[in-house]
Amino acid sequence: MSLPIACHNDQFGTLGQIDPSHLAQIAEQGYKSVINNRPDNEGGPDQPKNADIAAEAERLGLHYVYLPVVSGAFTPEQVVEMARLIKTLPEPILAFCRSGARSTNLYQLALQVR
Repeated sequence: MSLPIACHNDQFGTLGQIDPSHLAQIAEQGYKSVINNRPDNEGGPDQPKNADIAAEAERLGLHYVYLPVVSGAFTPEQVVEMARLIKTLPEPILAFCRSGARSTNLYQLALQVR
């Protein structure tokens, strides 16, 4: 089954929570970089851990960044960092959080950074 990635353009997509097993499919779909916008333990003990996702991403040769943000409480620094990542990470980039909405909102804000 295909992952429900929201493709914002050819270079950026968002998705809800992933686990390490999803990364192979993400790589097969051509993504080169993954940004995790969900803080560890936000969803309780069953939420996949950042370190586990990062280890699998590294094993698959994906660029991986942990930029956790609290939903609805983005800081200016986080928006600037997201803008920097969008400009510097190998494309295409996939960002994820609980549902994909937070990553989408952060992406839209980051596009406004000059």
